[in-house]
Amino acid sequence: MNELIKKESIEDMIYEIRGKQVMLDSDLAKLYEVETKYLNRQVKRNIERFPEDFCFQLTKDEYYEILRCQNVTLELKQGQFSKYLPYVFTETGVSMLASVLHSETAVNMSIKIIRVFVAMRHYLKKDLSRISNIETKVIEHDNRIKVVEDIFDNFKEKNNYLFFKDESYDAYSVFLDILGKSKEEIIIIDNYIDKSILDILKAVNKQIIIITNKYNNRDYKKYKEQYHNIKLKIDDSFHDRFIVIDRKELYHSGSSFKDLGKKCFQILKIDDNDILNRLLDKIEV
Repeated sequence: MNELIKKESIEDMIYEIRGKQVMLDSDLAKLYEVETKYLNRQVKRNIERFPEDFCFQLTKDEYYEILRCQNVTLELKQGQFSKYLPYVFTETGVSMLASVLHSETAVNMSIKIIRVFVAMRHYLKKDLSRISNIETKVIEHDNRIKVVEDIFDNFKEKNNYLFFKDESYDAYSVFLDILGKSKEEIIIIDNYIDKSILDILKAVNKQIIIITNKYNNRDYKKYKEQYHNIKLKIDDSFHDRFIVIDRKELYHSGSSFKDLGKKCFQILKIDDNDILNRLLDKIEV
């Protein structure tokens, strides 16, 4: 899908039903790049988050009216919509959708859609007799958008992961995702570095500093003959395992990276710059 969704095209997807501005589930699914069935399934799994003022199902007459607005030539017949009548979502329902779809596309697109809802409300409510109140209303809506954006920021990245025994694939997937955040440098602190970790790091095109105490010198020597992205530092003063991304983000792991998924453990992002800076001062690299 073209990432540059025009404001006018979203406006064309907004209808007024039961005195509310709403969007069809199929139109939202198209914007979010998911199937309509998947979108509605996620809503049903989290139905407590979608009261009727967030989401409701259309009647046959309401759906027929929307089809007429879309210039769809359709003769309404008995039982035509009995199998599937679409759901529609209000502005608040669109806000909640991002929290159950768990995708960056849904988050970013929901923000665009809400901006259009707000802009259309501004246009519909504009009245020259109340011009003195317009600036105040604009500020209120802008503040509301800022709150929504802050809430959506919490959905963009999951910072705490718990893995159980035999979930090795999921654990290594998160490990790779964390490494993939780096633009310049990765620091890995782990007392046990083996060939399995070197096999992963050879594909990471970033400068990598490994701080460790136990490693296979023969494996590392062979690695250095072919790859040049790793610098090794010997230090036996660490017990826990850490990853530092571009000296800006810090992650803690309860398991050695060579043993991810063998037993239950956690990976946690540490959002404390004081801890990050103290660690960087200690490792002196």
